[in-house]
Amino acid sequence: MAKPQNQVDVRHYDVIVAPHITEKATLMSEQNAVVFKVANTATKPQIKAAVEALFGVTVKGVNTIVQKGKTKRWKGVPYTKSDVKKAIVTLADGQSIDVTTGV
Repeated sequence: MAKPQNQVDVRHYDVIVAPHITEKATLMSEQNAVVFKVANTATKPQIKAAVEALFGVTVKGVNTIVQKGKTKRWKGVPYTKSDVKKAIVTLADGQSIDVTTGV
């Protein structure tokens, strides 16, 4: 038996890590786009399904970016920060997500 498409699954919470709130991300909200930090192994169809199920919106497109971790030094010892994958989710016209409220 097939599941309804917008049913919330526990795996959706593993795909979407957190909203990415920056000045540039806030400007993108004017073009119906929201930026999320996602799991490094998440695919575009998984991200689309998770956003549609968790927030009840229609997703038009998903673009992903992998931001490589910077090399830093602590007490003279170099280390590398973790890589972060971000997803720019474009929503259908007339829909929006308020990232200031929790899921």
